[in-house]
Formats: sequence, C-alpha cells, structure tokens
Amino acid sequence: MRHLKRTAKLGRTGTHRNMMLANLVCSLIKHKRITTSLAKARAARSVAEKMVTLAKSGTIHDRRLASARLLHQEDAVKILFNEIAPTQKERRGGYTRIVKLALRRRGDAGEEAILEWVDLPVQAPTEPAKAEKADEAKTAEAAK
Repeated sequence: MRHLKRTAKLGRTGTHRNMMLANLVCSLIKHKRITTSLAKARAARSVAEKMVTLAKSGTIHDRRLASARLLHQEDAVKILFNEIAPTQKERRGGYTRIVKLALRRRGDAGEEAILEWVDLPVQAPTEPAKAEKADEAKTAEAAK
C-alpha cells in the first residue's frame, strides 16, 4: 500500500525522474517559462521552489547543494542565484505559478500547462529574421 507516499512517479524510475525534473527546472531558470504536461509541472514546481529557497540565503554551501540537485549545470545555478533569488527576496513562498492550458496534447490528449515564475517579467522570444534585419539596418546607417 502507498499510504503517505505522495510523490508522482510519472512512469519512470527514481533516477530518471530526478534527472528529468532537474532538467525541467534548469529550463525554467534559463527561459523563465516552460510548457509541459500538468503532472510534470506539478512535480517540477516543488523542486523549483526549493531551489529558490536555497538561493535566497546565497551561501556557498547552498550554491553547492543547488548545483548538485541541478546536475551541475553551472549556468543555471548562476542565473538562479544572481537574477531570480534577489527578485524573490521579499516573498515567503509561492515563487512559481501553473497555468492550465485548454489545449490537449495531440498523441495522448494529456493536459498541458505553463510553469512560470510569479514576479519575473517574461520576454517574448524575438524572431531571428527580424533581429537580423534590425542589425543590418543599423550597420547600413553606421556605414553612411
């Protein structure tokens, strides 16, 4: 019987689940917003919130703990400690939000959700063609 065992297994072994959640949280840290299944978003939320709680204190020991949990992805750890934690300093919890999408996944009709930070502004990804055209226009202006 699974009494008092609330961890969602997500159809994976324990190590695979931990690695998948670490990668989801690293993607959330880098991109500020991710789209995934509802079950994975709920599982990744607890990991992400624990990482922010570690980062708020900012000690070297907490940095090493976060690095170990996030599979030694140092770029994500730097963003977490330098950008995300200072913006969440006054907040006492609830750093992430889950937005359920009306769309269903095509293959298995699974529920989709967006996992994002509460207080961080999310920048819309710019199209590379527009950015290149703007750079070309600037260089043409500078050449004149």
